[in-house]
Amino acid sequence: MGVSLTGWYVGYVIALVVLVVVVLLVGTILGLARRIGVQALAANEALDEGRINTLALWDVDKINGGVRSIINSAEEARAALEGER
Repeated sequence: MGVSLTGWYVGYVIALVVLVVVVLLVGTILGLARRIGVQALAANEALDEGRINTLALWDVDKINGGVRSIINSAEEARAALEGER
């Protein structure tokens, strides 16, 4: 009676196939993670550039406040001058 090693060979082949599939999946996941990281850095840089380019908009509120103050003062002056006539 000879020893049959067919079961062992089949087991090794199945294990090798599973190992190759796992390595391919992990490699794919790592590649996608790297692409996501690069794109996230690019998006962050674009957001920083947009923030820098729109910082001047915060000054618009200050200018509007100054203009409102000037208009109110002009209206008060007009009312005061109309009252003197």
